[in-house]
Formats: sequence, structure tokens, C-alpha cells
Amino acid sequence: MIPISEAIKIIERESFVLPPETIDLEDSIGRVLAENIKADMDLPPFDRSQMDGFAVRSDDTKNAPVNLRIIGESVAGKGFDQKMKSGEAVRIMTGARVPDGADTVQKVEVTTEKDGFVEILETAKPAQNINKFASEIKIGTKVFAKGEIINEQMIAAFASFGYAKLKVFQKPQVSIFSTGSEIVEIGETPQKDQIRNSNSMMLKILAERAGANAEILPQVHDDFKTLKTAIAKAVGIKAKGKRQKAKSDEKQSQIKNRKSQILIITGGVSVGDYDFTKPVLRELGAEIFFEKVSLKPGKPAVFARLNDVLIFGLPGNPVSVAVTFYLFARYAIWRAQAAKNCELKRGFAVCSDKIKGAKERDCYLPVSLSTNKKGELIIESLRFSGSSNFIAFSRADALVFIPQGKNLEKDDVAEILFLLN
Repeated sequence: MIPISEAIKIIERESFVLPPETIDLEDSIGRVLAENIKADMDLPPFDRSQMDGFAVRSDDTKNAPVNLRIIGESVAGKGFDQKMKSGEAVRIMTGARVPDGADTVQKVEVTTEKDGFVEILETAKPAQNINKFASEIKIGTKVFAKGEIINEQMIAAFASFGYAKLKVFQKPQVSIFSTGSEIVEIGETPQKDQIRNSNSMMLKILAERAGANAEILPQVHDDFKTLKTAIAKAVGIKAKGKRQKAKSDEKQSQIKNRKSQILIITGGVSVGDYDFTKPVLRELGAEIFFEKVSLKPGKPAVFARLNDVLIFGLPGNPVSVAVTFYLFARYAIWRAQAAKNCELKRGFAVCSDKIKGAKERDCYLPVSLSTNKKGELIIESLRFSGSSNFIAFSRADALVFIPQGKNLEKDDVAEILFLLN
């Protein structure tokens, strides 16, 4: 049984990175940048007015109220091109270029306009209500870095600097199937001793949110031969054959062209009479990197490689599946896209009540979050009854970390992993 931190280091060591591709900006949300993004112009490209009002010389307003002659106007897209002189003013709109000769803008609310003159009622300080040239960013400055995950807030910046197309890392191809003779499809009515296949659909959605192309393969009954055939097919080998190790100069080509690069299997990873995942992997010649983690829930999680396909064997209970996906499989998916931040975002919150840990393992338990009147982030217990309680998990906002052999008491500050990022 290995620590969680060691498991993550192994996944990082064994993971691959896919080559880049070029896509349209409109298709870029959730993708990982494969290039640095630089500003191709200064912003603002000129001294820009923050207000509707009048562009003036600040020295002319020292003895306000004063009357100044209006000599023109500057609007967005059509600035005033003459140089202003003392005693003059230019009507200006928000976003418009400040005329040469003016050093301040007085807002329209403290002016009175009449017969070609404007009365400035209050003194205007130099640079008042002006966004100065290149004050936001200078040409050539790096805006976003290779490895950043693209979100909606970044789109305007890409467009502003002319990036109609972006170079991003390719999406990994993820295949998923569940094992268990008790499992029926979502649209079927379970009979006695049966349950619906909730794990595969959950994993597909989670994998796609992590940037992957994901597909659900047919589920597999608890049968050694059937499982062996299913895994062999998923990784592109014959069930009777052993793993063929790729030559180093061929590895990236194989990764690029294979239909599946990551396989996620749920169920059958423990030590029961019908838990065949690990024996089948060994029979097929897989390299198993770990098969027990000091984690609750999710102790029997497996990580292996077969025919250069990364394989995650996750427990069958839905919450264990989700937790081990978030900690391990998700990391490998983002790693394949060269993302700078592959782990869930960490933070801290205050416990509203006692939360019990485990004597021999670290815990990552689902919790909800709220805030109090002090502005503190509060951990709310979900009355979590075990790793099969997917109803409680559906309300989870985060996973709270409880170190091995510890409990969290009311008002303790605990580390959390945010699920909604």
C-alpha cells in the first residue's frame, strides 16, 4: 500500500504527452494551450477616455468654474486629429482617443454646455478619467502561457490579439467499461440482485470535462476469459498474446494513432473470488505500477500499462470511483495534454462539525461548502455513509482531506480539493 503522493508521482512519471494541433478559437474552451500567447499591439493603443465629457488641459481648470471654447469632438472610431490649445475643449465619448494637447477629461456631469462653450464647474487633475497608452499591456508581452487550460474569460483576449486559430495539445482518447454480472444498462429495469450502470456514464462525463474524448465500451460480466478479451481488444492486442513493448522511436506515433490511449475499468479490483481485473492484467503481460493506495475511499485502485495504453482499475462503488478518478485518472488525462495544473485546486475551509477519519489511511471525503457572515468558507457534512452513497456525493462541492489516524473537530481548518473547477 503506497501513499497518495507516491501514486501521483508514479502517474506523472509514466504518463505521455500528446502532440499539438491547430483549432478554431470558437472550439477552444477546455483545451490546453500548446503555445505562448503574446500581445500583438499595445493596449490601450492610445490615451483613452473613461468617461463621456470634455477633454481639456488641466491647467485651464485650476480656477474653475471656467469657460472653454469647444473646437470639436472625439468619438470611438473617429478621434479629433488637431492639437488642442489653451482655452479650448473637445467633446469626448467613453472609449474615444484623447486629443493631442489635452491631459485630462472632465466628466459631463460637472459641465454645462452653451453656445459653443463649455463651463467646467470643477477642477480636473492631470490624467483624470484617462486610460493611458499601453497601461494595460505592452506589445510583445506574454498574456497566456503554454500549458494553461482555456476558459471562457480568456476568449476576448485571444480575439483582441488576432488569434483566430490556436495551437493546442490533442485530446487523449479514453475508453471506459464497467465489470460485474449484476450490472444492467441505464435504460433497463434492474431485476433482483441487479443495479444500473451508473459508473460508466459518470466517468465519461468526468473524462470529457477533463478534456478527453471518451467512449463507453460494452460492460463485462465477472468472467476471466470475457474480461481478458475485452481488455485485449481495448488496448489493441490479441487476447492470447503478451504485451508487445513499443520501440522508443515508435512510441509517440502509436500514441497518436491508437483509438484508445487511456482505459478506465471499474469493479473487480479487490481480492474477492470474482475480482479478475488484476489477474487478467498480469495474464496479458501488463506492467502494474501500483494496486493498493493508502486512501479511503479507494484503497484497491490499480494503475498499469499494457501495449502503451495507460490503464486505471478503479473500485466499483460509485463514490470510490469518483474519488479515485479525481485523484488519479483525471491527473493522467490532463498530463496527456501537458496542462500546467493537473490536480484539483486546493484550498482551506472551517469545519462546521466533527468529521471522522481512518486509522490506517488518508481520507478524501465528499463535503458541501457554504459561507458564514464572517466571510469564512465552511465545510458542511453530507452525512456520508460509505462509498456506495452516490446520493450524498451528488451534493458534494469538495473533498476534505483527513490525515491518517486523525479526526477533524468543529472549527478546525482543513484542506479541501474543489470539485467544481
